[in-house]
Amino acid sequence: MTRTPEGWDVGGQVLAEVFVVGLVDGRIRLGGPDGPHAWLLELGEEDHPVAVVDRVVRNLLGEPLLVHSTSWRRDKGAVVLTFLVVVPPTSLLGARSVEVGREDLARSSARAAPSAIASGQVLEHALRHLAWLAQDDAVVRDELSDEWHAALRDYVPEPFRAVG
Repeated sequence: MTRTPEGWDVGGQVLAEVFVVGLVDGRIRLGGPDGPHAWLLELGEEDHPVAVVDRVVRNLLGEPLLVHSTSWRRDKGAVVLTFLVVVPPTSLLGARSVEVGREDLARSSARAAPSAIASGQVLEHALRHLAWLAQDDAVVRDELSDEWHAALRDYVPEPFRAVG
């Protein structure tokens, strides 16, 4: 059992899945020093997930604009906490990155998780979450530039659509 800092017991390993995005020429790009994919960070028993993600991003790319947990799931024999990290465009200079495309969301039933969740669907969910926060959370709204708000305009949260 892993005990998180908040006192929640989790059986098995806990991973942070980190999507690093920046806005380059008005387009959202996914990237980092080892390419355009999510990073997986193993979290220790005493680690606070947000602090670990923030520290690793700072060490590799410089100060992030935002670090936010967007979802969790069971995968890879672990509990995976997904983070969306927004960095300044200069942080992606020299890094391999790709423009983020749109994806259909993974769908679940009324009482069960989706049977499969692709990486692109996790990123789509994270960006929709960020778009909602940009409208609803003053800290996020103020931290993001007008250009970011424009880039997120088409990312709209959808209502629960499970068909039991």
